[in-house]
Amino acid sequence: MTATLGTLAWLFAVVCFGAIIPIVPTGAAVSGATALAFHEGRPVTMVFVVAAGAAGAYAGDLVMYAMCRFGGEQLARRLRWLRDEEHLAAVKERLKAKQVSVLLVSRLIPGGRVPVLLAAAFAGITWETFVVANLPACALWSAVYAAIGLAGGSLFPQPWQGVLAAVIVILIVNQALTWWNKRRQPTST
Repeated sequence: MTATLGTLAWLFAVVCFGAIIPIVPTGAAVSGATALAFHEGRPVTMVFVVAAGAAGAYAGDLVMYAMCRFGGEQLARRLRWLRDEEHLAAVKERLKAKQVSVLLVSRLIPGGRVPVLLAAAFAGITWETFVVANLPACALWSAVYAAIGLAGGSLFPQPWQGVLAAVIVILIVNQALTWWNKRRQPTST
């Protein structure tokens, strides 16, 4: 039990850190932990993995949003978060129309969360709105990646095979979505 709690604490820390410094593959961490939990044979552990992943994502998003709100565009430029101002303006417009749904979807799209957090902060979305809207987004995100890990864990007899399969699937999906998004963007002439 102590090992499980320690693992869940590490998962929370990794996901929280990855939400603040978006180079850590947080989805793969949740998927891998779920695949390992599946092989333990205790279904309740998988529920705790989803909860730890969602809590880490939520805490990290709150820190990131606070940095965006209080640091402003100057901090975003310094940290190289602000790269495409036209895209940021379009996201601001979508946020004005549909705050909750845009926040929800941004968590699921690779590379979509940071621009939406920036746009929300720069557009002045209130803390109350962000705190409420981001909670289901983080829970859904964690559940989706846990489902990928569950699939990987259930398809393979060894835990490491399930973890590896889950990580590979996530990397392939992330790359495919990134490629698709780049193809959809109009080229500037």
